[in-house]
Amino acid sequence: MTLRLSLAFLAASALPVAAETSRIAVISAFPPEWVSLQADLEGAETQVINGSEFVTGKLGGQEVVLFLSGVSMVNAAMTTQLVLDRFDIDAIVFSGIAGGVDPSLNIGDVAVADQWGQYLETVMARETGDGFEIPPFLESPFPNYGMIFTRETTVASDRGEPETRFWFESDPELLDAAKTVADNIDLAECNSDNACLEQAPQIRVGGNGVSGSAFVDNAGLREWIFDTFEARVVDMESAAVAQVAWANQTPFIAFRSLSDLAGGGEGANEMDVFMSLASENSALVVKEFLAALPRD
Repeated sequence: MTLRLSLAFLAASALPVAAETSRIAVISAFPPEWVSLQADLEGAETQVINGSEFVTGKLGGQEVVLFLSGVSMVNAAMTTQLVLDRFDIDAIVFSGIAGGVDPSLNIGDVAVADQWGQYLETVMARETGDGFEIPPFLESPFPNYGMIFTRETTVASDRGEPETRFWFESDPELLDAAKTVADNIDLAECNSDNACLEQAPQIRVGGNGVSGSAFVDNAGLREWIFDTFEARVVDMESAAVAQVAWANQTPFIAFRSLSDLAGGGEGANEMDVFMSLASENSALVVKEFLAALPRD
């Protein structure tokens, strides 16, 4: 009898918490990024699942669930799968900050990448007299950065056999919606302390983004990321969320506002100065994006 009750409890706990309502999952990495989103949330109700807060309500006229992914790749993958398991999710939208690696982008710009890859899924190669060499039974489709050789990831899903790939795409329809609103939004140029940008920020839809479990503040690594992956931005979560979304066949898009230049600036890293501005700009675009989506 005890075993039957335990199995019944496990089965019940695996069911969605709010299966009666389809929602858009809106994710931020850490608290400064979701303050603005929560401020405009209507009918907010909070649930705590496995230590994480999930706040449901309406944002931009859409039924949503807001939550923090936690910083870095494993946290982001865990919480994204958790929301998919416990809620009826129609799409996943990430709102956050990032480091800019494309020299044509500036701090404050909001980048909406076509696809995301994990640039630190790597082999740390052996150093030889001729440089660095990976084992003969492994391979890398990209030029290396010293001992770092990036590899592809094998992912299982209901599509069939596990698939090996590097890029995980943003949803084409969500990207089209982002393009529609991009020209009609005025982004902030100054933070609350009146520190202002040199160039007016813009929304840039398209191109590549990469993620890895490292905060990047290195000019050489930044240049390699741009040259190798043609990436516009680098962060610590988006590719993990994109992979989970792909495996679950759930539409995904990420809005990442540049808080710094990932080591490309002339002085100290800029994140401490412009994080609040970048967070506000990303949240603003996400709110306008949600308002522009069709309503059921």
